[in-house]
Amino acid sequence: MKIGFLSLGCPKNLVDGEVMLGLARDAGHEVVNDASSADVLVVNTCAFIDSAKQESIDAILEMAALKRDGRCSRLVVTGCLAERYRDDLKKEIPEIDVTLGTGDVEGIVDAIDPRSAVRGPLPDATTVQTVPLTFFRGAGDPAGRRSADGGQRLPDYLYDADTPRLLTTPKHFAYVKVAEGCDYTCAFCIIPTLRGKYRSRTAESIVREARTLAERGVRELLLISQDTTFYGIDRGERGALARLLRELNAVDGLRWIRLLYLYPTTITDDVLEAMAECEKVCRYVDLPLQHASAPVLKAMRRPGNRRTYDALLGRIRRRVPGVTLRTTLIVGFPGETREDFAELESFVADTHFDHLGVFTYSHEEGTRAFGLADDVPPAEKRRRRNALMARQKTIVARAHRARIGEEVDVLLDGPSPDHPLVLQGRLEGQAPDIDSVTYLTDCDPSRFTGGDLIRARLVQARGYDLVAAPVAL
Repeated sequence: MKIGFLSLGCPKNLVDGEVMLGLARDAGHEVVNDASSADVLVVNTCAFIDSAKQESIDAILEMAALKRDGRCSRLVVTGCLAERYRDDLKKEIPEIDVTLGTGDVEGIVDAIDPRSAVRGPLPDATTVQTVPLTFFRGAGDPAGRRSADGGQRLPDYLYDADTPRLLTTPKHFAYVKVAEGCDYTCAFCIIPTLRGKYRSRTAESIVREARTLAERGVRELLLISQDTTFYGIDRGERGALARLLRELNAVDGLRWIRLLYLYPTTITDDVLEAMAECEKVCRYVDLPLQHASAPVLKAMRRPGNRRTYDALLGRIRRRVPGVTLRTTLIVGFPGETREDFAELESFVADTHFDHLGVFTYSHEEGTRAFGLADDVPPAEKRRRRNALMARQKTIVARAHRARIGEEVDVLLDGPSPDHPLVLQGRLEGQAPDIDSVTYLTDCDPSRFTGGDLIRARLVQARGYDLVAAPVAL
C-alpha cells in the first residue's frame, strides 16, 4: 500500500508519527509524499488548544475530500484529537475508517490494512463539507475511553530503542522522547488526559537509540517529554537526567544535545552542572513559566511567583554562564486583571529572555479551568499578547546589536526555504522550528551540507534572526 502521512502539532506528536511510519514501512508499505497518489491517508492530529483542533479538523476534511473523489481507499486519524473525540470524529466525518488514540500507536499497521475495512458506500460528496469547531466543545466523553469499572483508561504506550522509526526531520537532527505522559494538574492543560501518567524510558534504551541515530548521521539530539527534568523521578531515580546527559555526551558522532520542556520545580543543580560541564550539551534552557503573577499562577495550579522565578533564573544564569533562556507565557487566563498583566509585562522587561512565545488563553473542555468564567475578552487577550511581543522585539534587537562581531559555531540546516542561494543554520541558543535562525553569507552554498558545524562571525541582525559570515573556509 502507498501511505500518505500528515503529522500536526508538537515534536512529541511528531515522534509518534515517525514510529507509525517506521511500523508501516517494516510491514512492507511505501510512504509517499503526494497525498493524491496514496492508497491510505493518515492524519496525525493535535488537540491542545482551539487553533490546533481547527487545523486538525481542516486537514482531516481535506483528506476526506480525496477519499470521496476516489483517490484513496482508507482514511486513518491518529493522535490527540482522535484520543479526545474518537467516536464523535467518525460520526461527524464518516469518511474516517479508523481512529487511533495516543495509546494506540502500534495499531497503525492493522489500521492501514484494507482487509480490516468494513466496506460500504461512501457518503455523497456534499455530506461533509465543514464540521463546526463548537461541535467538539463539550462533546460526550472527552477521551472516549473507559475501563471496565467505568473509570477512565489512560494511555500507557511508550516506545523504545527497538521500535521501528522513520525520521521526518532533516537527517542531521532528531527528537528523542525520554518519557511520555504527565503527572501535573495545570488548570489550562488537557495533556494528562490525552497522554496518561508520566512514565520514563530507561537510560539504556535512550542511549542505545542515540547511538543508532548518530550512526545514521544525526548530529543534534533534542530530548523531549512533557517535563524533561522530571525524567527518572517516576522510577525513583533521583539524578537520572544528569547521569543521562553525561552518558549521551560520550556518544560518538553527536555534536549537540538539547533539552526541551523543562519545569521550574524540577531543574536541579546536577542538571545545570552537566549542562555547564558537558561539551555537547547545549547551554539552552526551555522553561515554560506561563505567568509571573502569584494569583494567576495559583489559579493555573502552577508553582512559584515572581520572586521565586527571579531566584530560579538567577541561579540558572550563575551556574550555566552564557545560557540561552526561552519561555512561553499565557495571557488572558480567567481572572487575569490589568494588575496581573502589568506584573507579567514587568517580568518580561526585567528578565530579558532570549526567546519568548506568548499564547492567548484557550478555554478547553476537560480542563480544570473550563469551569471558570472565560472573562478576558478575545480582543483584550490579543492586545496583551501583542504588547508582550512588541516589548520582546525591542529586547532582542538590543541584545543582537551587542553580539555583532562575536565568533560563534553555526550548525547548518541547509539552503534557506525563502532564499535558496543563502544557507540557513542555528546557533547553540537556537532550537529548530521554534526559535529564530542564523543566515550564512559570503560563502559558496555548494561547499556545505546540512549538519556541518562551522565557525562564523556575526555580522548583522535582521529582526529576530542573525546573519553570519564564515571565519575561515
